[in-house]
Amino acid sequence: MSRPSSTGGAAGGLGAGKAGGSKHGGSGGTTASAAAAAAAAAAAAAAAAAAGVSGSVPGSGTVPAAAVALPAAALPGQSAELTALFECPVCFDYVLPPILQCQAGHLVCNQCRQKLSCCPTCRGPLTPSIRNLAMEKVASTLPFPCKYASAGCLLSLHHSEKPEHEEVCEFRPYTCPCPGASCKWQGSLEAVMPHLMHAHKSITTLQGEDIVFLATDINLPGAVDWVMMQSCFGHHFMLVLEKQEKYEGHQQFFAIVLLIGTRKQAENFAYRLELNGNRRRLTWEATPRSIHDGVAAAIMNSDCLVFDTSIAHLFADNGNLGINVTISMC
Repeated sequence: MSRPSSTGGAAGGLGAGKAGGSKHGGSGGTTASAAAAAAAAAAAAAAAAAAGVSGSVPGSGTVPAAAVALPAAALPGQSAELTALFECPVCFDYVLPPILQCQAGHLVCNQCRQKLSCCPTCRGPLTPSIRNLAMEKVASTLPFPCKYASAGCLLSLHHSEKPEHEEVCEFRPYTCPCPGASCKWQGSLEAVMPHLMHAHKSITTLQGEDIVFLATDINLPGAVDWVMMQSCFGHHFMLVLEKQEKYEGHQQFFAIVLLIGTRKQAENFAYRLELNGNRRRLTWEATPRSIHDGVAAAIMNSDCLVFDTSIAHLFADNGNLGINVTISMC
């Protein structure tokens, strides 16, 4: 049985909930970056020469820049040295195109630049914005490691592919899967269940592939969450029922199952949610989402069991709503 809490915490009673409208859910600058760009370009040119690529062809003028853009495999040593030139002095991530510099030529990544009033290297002004096209061209020839390399990701990508990959990288830290924003915990996948057992002790865990998720007091006003855990097939699943106003003046319920696991592991399972009562039946079947994806995206796209308060009352018994949950392997 899952009861909402009235404190807005990530867990309350035998489940997790919220009520009353609250949602719980560098160094001194000795050289300008122009010098760095020159060094990088020189290194790239040297590597190109070593690979048998010349800067010009007799009788045909200068070869376009793309002609000296070598694959990473051709520059094993030089690539690491060149990518080091793109390290942001503030966050130590990479400075990627569009690349802007201060008036003295120092680089800082765009994310950090937005938070700074002066250059972190020379303390000079960051305005007006000066584009460093030379460094951008060098960046386009290099593979950059994923920002989660220290966690185990071995991929190196073109700078244009990095942001999209890092959004879905399996080595990205996991956040607390409890709905809402009240719990700021982050950690590895292996640490998720210990965190839930320590910090959200009131969440009930039921064993078996076929259970009943009982949400109590569904008539509470405002945004409310109910959470329960289900354990079967050697995995843990989080069952979430959330009530909110996705559209003004129209309260809806959203029910979904998340796997405490990776996206690839989630593809091995299917779940069914079913409301039964008064000779009526409402069913939803889908693949569980990984907790990496969370609940918010599913609710935004209505990729879950969705029903309004009038439907909920058809199946409720004295303000309590039972949802049959069945987990199966594909």
